[in-house]
Amino acid sequence: MPQPDLVIFDCDGVLVDSEIIAARVEAELITEAGFEIGAEEIAETYAGLTFKDIMMAIEEKANIPFQASMIIRAEELVDRKLRSDVRAIDGVHQAVAAITAPHCICSNSRSERITFMLDKVRLLPLFQGRIFSALETPTKKTKPAPDVFLYAAEKFKANPANTFVIEDSAHGVQGARAAGMRVIGFTGASHSYPGHADALTEAGAETAISRWSDLKGVLAALSEWSDA
Repeated sequence: MPQPDLVIFDCDGVLVDSEIIAARVEAELITEAGFEIGAEEIAETYAGLTFKDIMMAIEEKANIPFQASMIIRAEELVDRKLRSDVRAIDGVHQAVAAITAPHCICSNSRSERITFMLDKVRLLPLFQGRIFSALETPTKKTKPAPDVFLYAAEKFKANPANTFVIEDSAHGVQGARAAGMRVIGFTGASHSYPGHADALTEAGAETAISRWSDLKGVLAALSEWSDA
């Protein structure tokens, strides 16, 4: 059976159920600053982006200037909520442990945040030393730029065309596809919404799963298909 060179996991909304937690905090801050928005809209429209990029997108859309200090405030509040409330996605421990190919994380979150979340939910041993934050790569370009994916592939000496990425956001899917990688969408977190799977496939994912128990079979099937 063909083996991927590398399997890349996004973190927020893929390994840990953190997107909805962050969206609630960010929506409250943005609403207080003068642009009314709900957590559901943040999660559906802006999932996968940094809070800075979300602010910039809304500033351009609504012509409302935000204070830069909101970024620091958001980071502090989100970190606090994640430390107390974040949980692993059901079944993720078994799914990751079953992956025999090299695997890692590529995320827009800071490595410090990724590490404390994984430690809290007991996933850290499965990714220790294999965590790549887009903010800490040489270019510091965040998704949807492909840079963090290409950086990880270079470190693992992996062929992007034989690398699979699991992503929950259209922005992440677009970045992985721009890196020349194959993408499996994931819709099993609390921020998922009607039409989520369609949005991921429209962005370039080959398929989407909502349960971690499906990952091993889907990876095997897609790998076989590529080899045909």
